[in-house]
Amino acid sequence: MNTKILGIALIILGVVAFAYQGISYTTQEEVLDIGSLKATVEKDKTIPLPPIIGAAALIGGIVLLLGARKS
Repeated sequence: MNTKILGIALIILGVVAFAYQGISYTTQEEVLDIGSLKATVEKDKTIPLPPIIGAAALIGGIVLLLGARKS
């Protein structure tokens, strides 16, 4: 039962990795600090997810589901 759940989770993660191609987030950086005057800048950053990670998760999930079915 646990291998089926893990297999399904890996398949879902693989599809999501293919769909989004990366994780984006926003940070705030302080660019000016003079006494009571402060200025910040919001920067968007992205952590790219290579397609090989999505493929590995997808294939791993399929293998786990097929292995759980035979048992």
